[in-house]
Amino acid sequence: MMRISIPTSNDEPLAAVLNTLRMKVKESNSFEGNNLPQFSGRVYGGQVFAQAVVAAASSLIDAGMPERNIHSITAAFLRPGQIDEPITFDVEDVLDGRSFSTRRIYASQFGQTIFSARASFQAQQPGVEHQSAMPVAPPPEELESSVDFFASLDLPIARFMSSTNAIDMRHVDGAIWTRAQKHPTDSTLLWFKLRNPMPRESDQLLHRAILAYATDQFMLEPILRMHGMSWLHPDLSLATLDHAIWWHRDVDMSDWVLAELSSPSAQGGRGLSIAKFFQAGEHIATMAQEGMVRTRNLPNLPQ
Repeated sequence: MMRISIPTSNDEPLAAVLNTLRMKVKESNSFEGNNLPQFSGRVYGGQVFAQAVVAAASSLIDAGMPERNIHSITAAFLRPGQIDEPITFDVEDVLDGRSFSTRRIYASQFGQTIFSARASFQAQQPGVEHQSAMPVAPPPEELESSVDFFASLDLPIARFMSSTNAIDMRHVDGAIWTRAQKHPTDSTLLWFKLRNPMPRESDQLLHRAILAYATDQFMLEPILRMHGMSWLHPDLSLATLDHAIWWHRDVDMSDWVLAELSSPSAQGGRGLSIAKFFQAGEHIATMAQEGMVRTRNLPNLPQ
């Protein structure tokens, strides 16, 4: 059994996500997890990210430090994962200091590493505090739901997203799922939360893992917006290269989170996105993701 307690849910699609985090223990600090179905046929990076968080945290229980919570993880996506093959997560105990614990995580299939990460955990401590101000945004109830949008389309990928995506996303400036925005910009605001509430017994580690799961599907969006592209641009090729998360404060994935996304640079077929995440006026997390962003033909940008 997994050392981290993963509660059950009867609500889909959340139940399927939680099931992937309920990994099998192969041996000490080695775990095996299954994959969520994906329209692309490739393993979803956010799933691997969340599984890595849970695997690393599980090793702290063996070390007698279950109270330490994850505060950062830096990961590299090395190879695409195959959807029908379980993933093995091997965790290396790097350091258990007086305040911090460090773990390295290697995810592999067929004996090849597909993902590697370094995660840091910290005991709760007092210290200096400040934070970024939460941007002003219209409430999510006034914005179009991604769940409703996909359900309205008679397309295979839309039907798949409507039935399997556990996250509801609501764009302040309008979504670019099927068409580009009229005026390119390098920043955007996006509300998101789980479609189904987390089980009441879910701990903060699990909420943080679900935040990691959710974000990989939209982190590169400001790059597309800057270059007048939609997610369905016919010549577009995307892949996550690396992804870093810093959790600053507790998060509740059953409630709305506001993401402030921007892209400071794109070059050489790669683009960088930065995101700040806010909830109830608090700056809860910051992320950075670099991705491969390639297209044979750039669209004509509006003047």
